[in-house]
Amino acid sequence: MQFRLTYSEVEKLISEKSGKELPMCFGGPHTLRISHKVPLMGSVGLDITVEQIRGTDVILSFGGGAAIEYMLRAALSQAKNQPGGDMIEMLGGNQLLLALGKNPNTAGIFERIDLQDIHFDEQTIMIDFTPKSF
Repeated sequence: MQFRLTYSEVEKLISEKSGKELPMCFGGPHTLRISHKVPLMGSVGLDITVEQIRGTDVILSFGGGAAIEYMLRAALSQAKNQPGGDMIEMLGGNQLLLALGKNPNTAGIFERIDLQDIHFDEQTIMIDFTPKSF
C-alpha cells in the first residue's frame, strides 16, 4: 500500500507548525531537495536521501558540506528540547537517524504497519507500507 503527500502539503504543515518556510523539490528517486533562507547567507540547499529503513528507524544522509553539518547540529541541539526532538539523532558520515517509533503518535501507527520505502517524484512524497495481520 502507499500513502502520498505533495510537497506543498508538507510545506504548509511545516509552516503552520514552525512558522518556517522550507521549499521542497525532487532531487532523485530517494532524495528530497530542501532550501532554507538563512540570515546573512541567503538560501541554503540541502539534499536528504533515504538510505535505509530498519523497522521504525529511517537512516538519512545529507549533502552540503561542513557548513550544512554545523547548521544541522545546531538545529538538532535546539530541537532536543521540543516535542519529538528525541526522534532525530546525528550519526557519523553525514547521516541522521529518524527514530519514528519513539513518538507515541507514530508508534501506534507502526503497531499496524511495516514501513517498506520512502521515495519521491516530481510532485509527491510516497510512503510504501504493508499492513500487519490482525
